[in-house]
Amino acid sequence: MSTHPSRPSYAAVLRVPHARRTFAAALAARLSYGTVSLAVLLSVTRATGSYAVSGAVMSLFGAMTVFLMPLRASLVDRHGPRRALPVMATVYGVLLCALAALTWRPGAPAAAVAGAAALAGACAPPLGPTMRALWADLVPDRALLQRAYSLDGVAEELLYVSGPVLVGALVGFAPPACGILLSALLIVGGTCAFVMSPVMPGPRAAAAKGRRAGARGLLPPVAVALGVGLALSGVDLLAAAFAAERSYDPALVSWVLGALSAGSAVGGLVNGAVAWRAPARTRLCWFAVGLGAVVAAAGLAPGLWTLTGAMALAGAFIAPALTTAYLLADESAAEGSRTQAGAWVNTAVNAGSAGGALVTGLLIGRLPLAVCFTAAGATALAAAVAAALGGRSPVPASRRSGGTTVAAGGEGAGARTGAGEAAAGGR
Repeated sequence: MSTHPSRPSYAAVLRVPHARRTFAAALAARLSYGTVSLAVLLSVTRATGSYAVSGAVMSLFGAMTVFLMPLRASLVDRHGPRRALPVMATVYGVLLCALAALTWRPGAPAAAVAGAAALAGACAPPLGPTMRALWADLVPDRALLQRAYSLDGVAEELLYVSGPVLVGALVGFAPPACGILLSALLIVGGTCAFVMSPVMPGPRAAAAKGRRAGARGLLPPVAVALGVGLALSGVDLLAAAFAAERSYDPALVSWVLGALSAGSAVGGLVNGAVAWRAPARTRLCWFAVGLGAVVAAAGLAPGLWTLTGAMALAGAFIAPALTTAYLLADESAAEGSRTQAGAWVNTAVNAGSAGGALVTGLLIGRLPLAVCFTAAGATALAAAVAAALGGRSPVPASRRSGGTTVAAGGEGAGARTGAGEAAAGGR
């Protein structure tokens, strides 16, 4: 779509014409997904007076957001971001405003609140997959695209850290429903600015043959994304159980989870800066193996600070694994289904997170913690095996750059996206 700098670096990514403007608008809209979960949780709890109701509402909201994402992404591919995203964002924003109105004061009817949350989740625009598909258009050089995807993933990680902090500051002087209104404002305003970018593509028409090939090629990245989600959702509960079993202050668990996020951010930046020679599919498997092995071994930690160090090391594999999964999904997808391909990876991460939390919660107390850690790590190891044995598909001809065909399992003459989005599926 545009020329690209000759030196592959993070600064070079932001020097691509229109990249900074487009990326900033996308991040402003995606910040909504960092604020909305906590805002809805606090608002529904205050309005209904029931943690059971708020938990059910959050489950409905999350399920509709996550599992319908590939469908919404296919609409973006079919009709183009300029036509599809503003409609989704507007409807989503209106439904969030309705949810805010319902939960503004105590005494809200639970059925109405649940219905509004479910409908809102069904309309959440797939901004993360759209931006990642757009990066592939903006940055045709695969080595530079690796840095663009890593930058996107690290920035998204920061959004999911800063979003709850912003809501926490807001509810200090305003009703929690104001956080829902803020989320609506961010998604509508940011999406409108995003689609006004001059590099926004139009509809893409995919051939049936390309769609079949892409489906085969999606198995490895989707399998690893699912395994990462399963492993990570278990880690949160296991860290809390580890602290409780050894009588540590529960507040110290935040340091363990913070180390996991910090390790992911550092790992993502390093991964994007390295000119990898190994094919993307090979790297994907080894990143999953590294994550699984460290999580499994973490159960043997003698104390909380050792566990914190282990989690920092585990985090170093998270962003590289997910970044590589998104890159491989983009390479394997047919030209007309790139947004949807990224959405399937995103859905797999979120589905794994939901399932992993449920299973881990059932195992804790029934099995020794060391065995639970091993089980969590084993999911990532199993995903690596599935990715290694999974289908391989040819890369569409349109992915050939500079006369070099980018293989489905790797990049051409050049040398891969980020952690996060496990809470809100629109990332």
